[in-house]
Amino acid sequence: MATIFMDFEKPLEALYEQLVKIKEVGEKGELDVTDMVRELESKVETKRKEIFSNLNGWQKVQLSRHPDRPYTLYYVTTMCQKFVELHGDRYAGDDHAIVGGLADLDGQTVMIIGHQKGVNTKMRQYRNFGMANPEGYRKALRLMKMAERFGFPVVTLIDTPGAFPGIEAEQRGQAEAIARNLFEMAQLRVPILCYIIGEGASGGALGIGLGDKVFMLQYTWYSVISPESCSSILWHSWDFKEQAAEALKLDADNMLSFGLIDDIVLEPLGGCHNAPEQMAETLKNHIKAELAKILPQDPEARITARINKYSNMGHYRTQSEATPAK
Repeated sequence: MATIFMDFEKPLEALYEQLVKIKEVGEKGELDVTDMVRELESKVETKRKEIFSNLNGWQKVQLSRHPDRPYTLYYVTTMCQKFVELHGDRYAGDDHAIVGGLADLDGQTVMIIGHQKGVNTKMRQYRNFGMANPEGYRKALRLMKMAERFGFPVVTLIDTPGAFPGIEAEQRGQAEAIARNLFEMAQLRVPILCYIIGEGASGGALGIGLGDKVFMLQYTWYSVISPESCSSILWHSWDFKEQAAEALKLDADNMLSFGLIDDIVLEPLGGCHNAPEQMAETLKNHIKAELAKILPQDPEARITARINKYSNMGHYRTQSEATPAK
């Protein structure tokens, strides 16, 4: 399968083309091109480090949307020894944009819930591009409450451009479904770990994103609005999306500095689409380590800490007395 390069990776593309041609010449002519291949691979590595050492916000947004980036089901099937997907919200139907079920994570049973975008055009349509309807959030809540009954921790994998904005979703209670999830997740008695593995946009992300700990993969974003929509509102055009991305400060480094997430999970050099198996192993180890810390905690203390975590977000000041009129 051909490697897909982002706009800012064009210098890498030329080196890759040279590398492929040299390998082909070596295979067809039965020549020893080992030294040339090693030299070019070293150049590729150096150039990649140079490019990825100074990415801006918009470039990280582009990486979060890379078509080869792993989605929820890839991580689940790679990390877990067994996965039983559960369907339906028991109200209206089954939303394919959110998947979830019981999984065996190296002997620990967990309830994994996440957005699924689809790996090709047909599957993206089937998954509604990862934009969930109310049924998806109600299904997620049903699975969380099931996990609570049996004492299983909950792990959510977030990757969505937002909740589905169609009128039919609003008619079926989109806002209420997301709000209900936030209310219930705040009080869930089992641990909740949330990971943003791609795009974390608006209420679509928050609907399964309230947890004891929230983490972002290195090249992901988390914001109330996408750069394109922000640009459309402020400048009445999508042409200023790069400026919007910088102004929103939506990348993992900024989110950590604001105290809105708890840590950053580093990706392989060049992004997790370059080494998906390595990323899945890193993510699995991170989940196991965090569960080991949080599982022994008292449920009531954990709920109190969770509520305090979100109550303390943001900066504000109160004015005790009105300014006297002149």
